[in-house]
Amino acid sequence: SVAAPSTRIYDVALLCSDVKRSESGELIGDPTETALVAWAEGEGHGQREAMELYPRISEIPFDSQRKLMTTLHRIDDHRVLVATKGGFDELMACTTHIVGDDGTVRRITEEDVARLAEQNGAMAERALRVLALAYAEHNVAAEGEEHYLKAIEELTERAEQGLTFVGMVGMIDPPRKEAMTAVAECRAAGIKPVMITGDHKLTAMAIARQLGIMQEGDLVLTGSEVESLTDEELRKLVDRVSVYARVAPEHKVRIVAAFASSGNVVAMTGDGVNDAPALKLANIGVAMGITGTDVAKEASDVVLADDNFATIVSAVGEGRRIYDNLIKSIQFMISTNLGEIVLLLVAVLCNWAMPLLPIQLLFINLVCDSLPSLALSVDPAAKDIMSRRPVDTQNGFFTRPFIRRITLQALIVGGASIVAYLIGLNVSLDVARTMTFAVMVFSQFTVIFSIRTGNKIFTTGFFPNRWLWLTILFVVVVTMFVMLTPSMMSLFDLTALDTQQWLAVAALSVGVLLLSELTKIGAKRA
Repeated sequence: SVAAPSTRIYDVALLCSDVKRSESGELIGDPTETALVAWAEGEGHGQREAMELYPRISEIPFDSQRKLMTTLHRIDDHRVLVATKGGFDELMACTTHIVGDDGTVRRITEEDVARLAEQNGAMAERALRVLALAYAEHNVAAEGEEHYLKAIEELTERAEQGLTFVGMVGMIDPPRKEAMTAVAECRAAGIKPVMITGDHKLTAMAIARQLGIMQEGDLVLTGSEVESLTDEELRKLVDRVSVYARVAPEHKVRIVAAFASSGNVVAMTGDGVNDAPALKLANIGVAMGITGTDVAKEASDVVLADDNFATIVSAVGEGRRIYDNLIKSIQFMISTNLGEIVLLLVAVLCNWAMPLLPIQLLFINLVCDSLPSLALSVDPAAKDIMSRRPVDTQNGFFTRPFIRRITLQALIVGGASIVAYLIGLNVSLDVARTMTFAVMVFSQFTVIFSIRTGNKIFTTGFFPNRWLWLTILFVVVVTMFVMLTPSMMSLFDLTALDTQQWLAVAALSVGVLLLSELTKIGAKRA
């Protein structure tokens, strides 16, 4: 969309740009500038021709404070063309003339400014990113190369003054469908997505509403409004603000700090050099791998290879899966080892003969504990993993519910082993130790299914982890080899069990699973 027609608008669009062209003809550079150049070329104006006609002799790079970019180009030995593009408000402050609808240049009036501001607002409300374009022509009266260069240097210092407004161009980067889905997943997961942008306030609001970032009752702050707030005032507001528009790099740092001071875990995305301080300050800095600068990547903890916001949400889900599996592995290792401690402690207090010999304990710890816990680490994610609230980082692993679950499961495993030992003692000490060994081994393979499903029943997602089943099968085969092969039985001081004793072992092992499941019901009621 162009608010004022003029052939000079195409010159500004093509010249005030750092876009390059690859050997294959593809435009390479900032997405905003490539879109601008592509639009001008689509209207029949070539970038190469413009550059050859008006070679660049100086420039004022884009600055997040000025929100303008200006380049100077030689028209001939005595004339210079200034091309400027940037934010509407910032450019209007530098403008004294306008190209009228009839193509003539005249002084800009308040009515012109009001009309253009209205058009700018209308374009912004359509989620268009609006760039205003202006130019100026200057005479350079200087004899000799040295004096000419000096004159250009002086002109560069005042180039962004007395410009002639030539038009506005609106462009849009349609939100990806996966981005909208990712934002919805963020909200369901208890993550607050926030937009921080240099775009116009109305443009930012329109895009935020499309993406679902901004909802009813959410606030919008501009960079100037952020600057007017104290740190304490900003901290009180951040939870209600979803969009920050027209911000400068220092504002981003203050916003991240305000979120962090409120006890939030903050992830910050960015791609520019100016984003580096905020990326460094955030708990998790995320840089863009394609469009990101080396400085931004260096300051970040994570680099996105595809520059896709949805990838961040996928990474959150993967992080939660890893955390869940870590908790499962810790719970399994501690509860089963504590079960062994309960068994041995009771035996010592009751002055019984040791229910398990050192070599038997070594087998349980090396074979039966380690391999299943490793298989738990590759457990697939739960279906509701992205609909849960984030874990409170202040609590750590060992919360009261977690300690309670470990303690109950240790008592159950230890109690079942004690019962097996007492049943076996009615026959002999060797039978007691063999039954205790068998129950301690097989109860671990039943209780692991209660542990891996968390608060749900053990049949939920019973078969998705094939590595767990393969591990259990392997350990069961090894255990049965040890318990049924005479030479191995002799090595581990085990004896043969009859049918009734094997049935008792099976009943106690299954009983461990049932009792562990009953503790979940009790925990939910509590």
